[in-house]
Amino acid sequence: MITTEQIKELREKTGISIAECKKALEATEGDMAKAMDILRERAAAAVGKKADRDLGAGSVASYVHGTAQVGAMVKLACETDFVSKNEEFVALARDIAMHATAMKPTSIVELLEQPFIKNPESMIKDLISAATQKFGERIEVSELSVFSV
Repeated sequence: MITTEQIKELREKTGISIAECKKALEATEGDMAKAMDILRERAAAAVGKKADRDLGAGSVASYVHGTAQVGAMVKLACETDFVSKNEEFVALARDIAMHATAMKPTSIVELLEQPFIKNPESMIKDLISAATQKFGERIEVSELSVFSV
């Protein structure tokens, strides 16, 4: 039997809906690692289904390290203003900018393939996939600039 605590833990790790977390845990008989794999697969499928949608909104986020020696700006694009103003979407854009400041990727492709600095178990592309699944919209990093002195 799947417990509420297991569902809550998976939701906290992934940010994906309670219903999806419950389904994944039920499909794996409570195996957290396998459930996370299922959710990643479903997120990738969701991204594929939305690939041809227009990106008409988004959020620009910046992060400057405390030393004021390095910083980054990221444009995280989405389909609607409704999503672009969501607190979690804005926080994701800022987290990606913070990551870019620390890791200094030279391109968006390189950025997407990097393990996320706050949680090395997830790649940046996994964060984008999970957000696409969560918000139901196509989401992508459309611009990236990293600055350093």
